[in-house]
Parts: sequence; structure tokens; C-alpha cells
Amino acid sequence: MWPAALTRLLRRRIVYLVLVVLLLILGLGNFFDRESFGGLHQDEYVVQRTRPLLWTQQLLAPEEQLNRTRSDPDARCRNSVQGRLLLADERGFVCRRDEMLPNGCCNLELPGIDYYSCRTCDASTHCCGTYEYCVSCCLHPDQQPLLEEVLRSPHTPKYVFAKVEDHFELCLVKCRTNSHSVQHENQYRDPLAKHCYGLTEVHESQRNVAPKAGGSS
Repeated sequence: MWPAALTRLLRRRIVYLVLVVLLLILGLGNFFDRESFGGLHQDEYVVQRTRPLLWTQQLLAPEEQLNRTRSDPDARCRNSVQGRLLLADERGFVCRRDEMLPNGCCNLELPGIDYYSCRTCDASTHCCGTYEYCVSCCLHPDQQPLLEEVLRSPHTPKYVFAKVEDHFELCLVKCRTNSHSVQHENQYRDPLAKHCYGLTEVHESQRNVAPKAGGSS
């Protein structure tokens, strides 16, 4: 009789002890989570580059670019890939998709290939109507000071550009439509110039609903 009662009592105490330990672990976990991350806003995470961004663009005459291509048969180009009609290569040229060589470079033997072209772009807003021309314009060596300012701007989401390695990758990412190009979440601020390589700020319609650090939900 006594051994059975004692066994039941011990079992109950063991169950209670396990429950108390689990609750203690959960409580400590929540406490340290709040201490570590509770005071951080989603835009306040510090994102640091692991290596300097490479500014590799050169302002060369198209003929010199052509001579370089001819002298190096193994030369290859990265390009913007996504365009249905146009492509921009990493040298700053824009061409039709059917004017692209197998190595990914625009064929400079053909007439009418644009070079560091800002066609469809507004010089005052640094926004363009065509993605490929935005990339080409952004790649011009003279844009480096503007792009450095973009990277330093508090309005720039640092995590977006943390992994880009050079000028070309920066322009590819920067010219893609982002949340700063729209108002009221689903309407372009300027439907004719929605690809921007310069400084952009959140539209006031988004500022009103943007979460704030320490704010109540």
C-alpha cells in the first residue's frame, strides 16, 4: 500500500518538476530575446560590407572597347539578362537581344549600339522609363559620386546592397523597381520613369504607415 502511494506521489512531483523547468526555460528565452532584439527597429540593423565595392567602369571610346573585344577572344560580359527586347552589358552598352553575342556582350560591330546611354532617363530625378537604359546610365563613371551618396543615404535599405560586389551589380539592383517608386503601395509615382539609379525617398503615403521603433502595434 505505502510503496504504491509513494510511487504515485513521486511521479506527480516529477511531472510538476518537468513542467516548472520547461516554463523557466521558455521564460528565460523570451527575456533574452527582448533584451537582444526588442530595442531594434527593422531599419536599424547594422549591415556592414565584408569587402570594398569595386568601381571598375572606364570611360573608353566605343572603338577602344571594340579593339579590346577583338584582342581577347575569351572575353565575356555579364548583362542584365531579364529584358525581353533590350539588354545592357557590364561595359555600359545597350542593344537588342538579337544583337547580343554568345559571350554576353553587345555586338559593337553593329551600328546604333548605345553606350552609357541615359535615354528615357530624367536627369533631375535620376529615374528612367526603361530598365536597361537605367543600368547603362548608372554605369557611367561620372555616376560614382551619386552612387556613393546613395549608399550613405539613411533612406537606402542597406541590406539590399550589402552583397553587391561592383559598380555593375550595384546598378542592376538599384535600377530595379523598389518600394520607393510607388505610392499607396500599388501605384507608380511616375509610371514613365519607375527605374531609378539616384537618391529616392519613401513616398509620404508610405511614411504614414511605416513601422517605427518603440511604437505600439
